[in-house]
Amino acid sequence: MPPALLALTLAAFAIGTTEFVIVGLIPSIAADLGITLPSAGLLVSLYALSVAVSAPLLTALTGKVPRKPLLLGLMALFTVGNLIAWQAPGYGTLITARVLTGLAHGVFFSVGSIIATGLVPREKAASAIATMFSGMTVAFVTSIPLGTFIGQRFGWPATFLAVSAFGLLALLGAWAFVPKSIAHTPPAPLPRQMRVLLQPRLLLVFAMTAVGYGGSLIAFTFLAPILQDIAGFTPEMVGVVLLAYGVSVAVGNVWGGRLADRQGAVSALKTIFLLLAAVLLVLTFTAAHKWLVVLTVLAWGAVAFGNVPALQAYVVQQAEKVAPDAVDVAAGFNIAAFNIGVAGGSWAGSLVVGQLGLAHTPWIAALVTLGAFGLTVLSGRLDDRRAPVLRPAEA
Repeated sequence: MPPALLALTLAAFAIGTTEFVIVGLIPSIAADLGITLPSAGLLVSLYALSVAVSAPLLTALTGKVPRKPLLLGLMALFTVGNLIAWQAPGYGTLITARVLTGLAHGVFFSVGSIIATGLVPREKAASAIATMFSGMTVAFVTSIPLGTFIGQRFGWPATFLAVSAFGLLALLGAWAFVPKSIAHTPPAPLPRQMRVLLQPRLLLVFAMTAVGYGGSLIAFTFLAPILQDIAGFTPEMVGVVLLAYGVSVAVGNVWGGRLADRQGAVSALKTIFLLLAAVLLVLTFTAAHKWLVVLTVLAWGAVAFGNVPALQAYVVQQAEKVAPDAVDVAAGFNIAAFNIGVAGGSWAGSLVVGQLGLAHTPWIAALVTLGAFGLTVLSGRLDDRRAPVLRPAEA
């Protein structure tokens, strides 16, 4: 692995940690700042919303900026944002810090992908991008339990200090190893990007992504309080369960990708969404029983994010048919749709907790996930209608 690619992977790990670690800290932040659990849940929503907005917008606006200075600026912004969170005197400052780091997140992965492909021979470009994104996968598996442990032992601000240290290491690594001149094709102008949103078939896929990915966030945002307040786990044991959940997610991502390869994106997504809805419904009844909830959480992790490979592959397939000159732009908007789902799901979860209570988040998440299943069925039928009917000889 080139040292510059290692620096990018570390940066992806740091950014992924900031996105995911907040889930395990919500009870501590709510208690320490004197705010409600729904208010603490907004820290997830606002971060994801800033990522969704900044991904297409700032990527287009910074298209002419040289890649290395832009990368260094993004990691500096990321590090400063986490330092502000570390020293945040109150809820408002913490929100500001989350938005700042979200802005860096939104641009990093498009810029990082370009840099990663420029570090290796053309035939290894996909592997380089996969290596960089592995930092996100490792972050999901390790950041929630590790960040929760640090927050419980030293206070939640210490978690953001640790994340800023990772950001600083990535910044120094990028400064030392990333080449000064990296050839890149500027992204499409913003008006051209917006035209992707005029394609009904792509809008349907974006809706599948937002609803299907965001539905489980209604419950996932408040998984730590569910384990602590309903199941009765100690804060230390909550971290252990979250670690097991992260490992299960890593396995589920591989399984979801292979399922999409074998069955096709639509068939795989229908299977995954049905399983996810079933597991979330079961969680409603097992949340109060320690061993049963652990088994349910493990099953949840196995299907929770297995839809990601199929959703991303499906949007590329659709874009190649209806917008072949803007496939990359469509893929970028699908990343924004993932984060809109996170924002909407965590916001909806906050409303459920505030109006109905923690125990109602799983079954409502299951209903929303069934909505994603319905959208997938509709999209599959539209695909069948569009497929040409062959005469027997042609068949």
